[in-house]
Amino acid sequence: MTAARARTGRPPLTEERKAEIRLEIARAAVDLFVAQGVTATTGEQIGQAVGVSARTVWRYFPSKESCVQPLFSAGIDLIAECLRDWRPGEPLDQLFDRSLLTGDGLIRGPERATVGALVRLTRTEPGLRAVWLQTYDEAEPAFARALAERAGLPADDLRPVIQAAMFNAALRAAVEHHAWHTAEPAPDAATTRAELEAALRVALEMASRGVA
Repeated sequence: MTAARARTGRPPLTEERKAEIRLEIARAAVDLFVAQGVTATTGEQIGQAVGVSARTVWRYFPSKESCVQPLFSAGIDLIAECLRDWRPGEPLDQLFDRSLLTGDGLIRGPERATVGALVRLTRTEPGLRAVWLQTYDEAEPAFARALAERAGLPADDLRPVIQAAMFNAALRAAVEHHAWHTAEPAPDAATTRAELEAALRVALEMASRGVA
C-alpha cells in the first residue's frame, strides 16, 4: 500500500476517545441488563444502543458482563490521589467530603442511580459479581501504593497493604449496603446522593479508626 493511499484511511482513535467509547458501551450494557436481564442481552444489542458493531464491543471487552467495568473503576485513581494527600491527623471522612463525596467525585452525579442498579444485580448475576469483585481486587494495590507514599514507606511494606485492604473493604461494604437497601424504584436523585454519602461517611469513619 502506498503512503498516499494509507493516508485515506480513518485516523486512529485517541486514548481519550477510546475511553469515551468504553464508557458509552458500559452505560448501554447496564441499561439493557437492568431492563431485560444479563442472559437476554447480547453483544449486538449493546452495540446497537451505542451505534457500533458487536465486533467493536468485543474489541473493547472480552464478555458482555465485563462491559460494565468502566463504571465500577471510574473513581480508583481519584481515590488513590486523595489518599496520597491525606494529611496526618485529618479525619478521613473530611478529606473525602472535600474531594470525593461532592460534585462528580467518587460516583458521578448522573451515574449514581445506574451504579446502584448495577450493584443490586451483582447479588443474582455471578458474572457481574465477578467483575465487581475484580475491580476492588485491582484497586487495592493502588490504594496500598498511595498509603505507602503518604507514610514514606516502601511500596511492599505490609502496613499500607493491610490498611488498603481495610479501606477497600469498607468502601465496597458501604456501596453494597446502600445499593441493597435502596428501595426500587430509586428515590429522587438528591435523596439517593444523600443516602450514599451517609453510608460512605460511616464506612470511612470506621476504616479510619484502623488506618489512622
